[in-house]
Amino acid sequence: MPSVTNTYARALADVVFDRHLDAAKALQEAQALASLVAESKDLREVWEAPSIPGVQKRSLLDAIVEREQFSRPLRNFMAVLIDHRRVEFLGAIVKQFEQELNQRMGFAEAEIVSARDLSVDQRRSLESELERVTGKKVRANYSRDPAILGGVVVRMGSTIYDGSVKGKLERIREQLSNA
Repeated sequence: MPSVTNTYARALADVVFDRHLDAAKALQEAQALASLVAESKDLREVWEAPSIPGVQKRSLLDAIVEREQFSRPLRNFMAVLIDHRRVEFLGAIVKQFEQELNQRMGFAEAEIVSARDLSVDQRRSLESELERVTGKKVRANYSRDPAILGGVVVRMGSTIYDGSVKGKLERIREQLSNA
C-alpha cells in the first residue's frame, strides 16, 4: 500500500524536521523498532489484535520505549500506527522514511556492485562522479559480484548505470543479433 507508507513516512519526516531532531538518530531508532517488531511475532500479534484494548497496547509500547530508550516522537508515531492498525506496514514505512530523509537532506542512495573490491581512491572517484551527475551528495553501499566480470553497476533509485563487462557483452550480443 504505497500511499499508506508514503503518508506515514512523510509525516514522521515532517516531525523530525519541524522539531529539528537528529535525523540520523531518528532513522536509527525507527529501524531498531521496525527490526524489533519484525523479529517478534507475539508483539505483532498483540499490536494488531482488535480484541486487545488500545490502552494495553500503548502500555506495552511504553515499556519497550523505556527499555530501548527510544525518543518520545518515535513513541508517539508508533502509537498512531497501533491506533490506526498500521503496524503491518512499519517496515515499509521506515524504508520510505529513510528515502524521505535522504531526499530532504539532498542525499542520493547508490547501490554499487563491482567484480572486485574497490580501493578507497576508486570509491571516492566514483562517488564524486555520481555527485556531479546527480547534483546530490551520494551515500554509497558497496557489494561484490564476480559474475559481472569487471567494471561496476550502479543503481540509484530506478536508474541503473551499467558499466560492467557483462553488460557490455550483452549489449554487443544484442546488436549482433539485431543486425
